[in-house]
Amino acid sequence: MLKDEELATLKKLLETQYQWPCRYLFKFIVPHNQVPKVKALFPGEDIQLKASRNGNYVGLTVNIHLESADVVIAIYQKASQIKGLISL
Repeated sequence: MLKDEELATLKKLLETQYQWPCRYLFKFIVPHNQVPKVKALFPGEDIQLKASRNGNYVGLTVNIHLESADVVIAIYQKASQIKGLISL
């Protein structure tokens, strides 16, 4: 879970680097058994999956249209609760 100071820094960066609303690219790596939890964060969205060489991990990429930096942060906060998830 991100700390308040980290959240403020992330929000400021998102607001200066993007003009909202816009498309935002999420990339995650998760253990194979956690893929459904990540997919649940993006219902109805096209998610690209790429399994690791041994199939233990999966890379997920989703490029979606979002309304604000606050929505991005909310998704990252939910994602941070998924065991073994790495945000790229």
